[in-house]
Amino acid sequence: MAMQLDKIQLNLLEQVADLHEVPAGAYNIRTNGASAGRNTTANIDIVSKEDKDGIDIIIKPGTKKESIHIPVLLSESGIEEMVYNDFHIGDDADVVIVAGCGIHNGGDLASKHDGVHSFFIGKNAKVKYVEKHYGYGDGKGEKIMNPVTVIEMGENSYFEMETAQIRGVDSTNRKTVAKLADGATLIVGEKLLTHGTQQAITEFEIDLYGEKSSAHVVSRSVAQDDSYQEFISRVYGNSECNGHTECDAIVMNNAKVTAIPEIKANHTEASLIHEAAIGKIAGEQLIKLMTLGLTEKEAEEQIISGFLK
Repeated sequence: MAMQLDKIQLNLLEQVADLHEVPAGAYNIRTNGASAGRNTTANIDIVSKEDKDGIDIIIKPGTKKESIHIPVLLSESGIEEMVYNDFHIGDDADVVIVAGCGIHNGGDLASKHDGVHSFFIGKNAKVKYVEKHYGYGDGKGEKIMNPVTVIEMGENSYFEMETAQIRGVDSTNRKTVAKLADGATLIVGEKLLTHGTQQAITEFEIDLYGEKSSAHVVSRSVAQDDSYQEFISRVYGNSECNGHTECDAIVMNNAKVTAIPEIKANHTEASLIHEAAIGKIAGEQLIKLMTLGLTEKEAEEQIISGFLK
């Protein structure tokens, strides 16, 4: 299927998927509620669901060094959609999946994308999953995204998840649920910046069922102006396992940040740790950069940029 995108959509594609042109390998690009382009490979098939909006991505066992791009782009005001994407990842596969959603809203109506991504990861499979959210546009309509990620990890599988939302999204409720089998490893890195009156809620629920399974979740965020953030993490150790979650947030202006941890050891060999740190930019950091010739605003931007790297 040939892909035709306008300038706004191409900008959104660059922001959420780092793409300047049609990607190599398998892809499905969705624009304003419909597929704008799709490609499959010998090892990766993409099939439209028949009962609801969304796709099934089937990755053959043993697939190595292949990528899948599935960005969603909304460039019309007033679009609201709910999409279900299922990833069936075969045993011993090693793939990179790039998702994400970009919204341009130049009108007065809210634009909203809700999505559920479900991963069924085979034994010994390795997945890197990148999801970026981005919004812009000078209209009064809100830009809303509510992603849900459901992860079922097979024995000795590895799942690395990078999520980023830097400005532009008015409201988001992000939920990740994971269940880990024996020897499975989950690594999550989240970066989040809110400003204005934006609200962002992040929720993790991780069940460590398997022996020697492990999870490491780190959230770094900056809350500016009158925005609000809430970080909720629940980690349940049901076997000999290791679980670690960390929330590190900078609060500026009149913003508010809440961290709500819950760790539960249901097995005597479960080792679980939660860390949370919320505070303002240290004065000595600002002074040090300002003595190098930066203004206070430039110094703040430098610190934030480094913090969210």
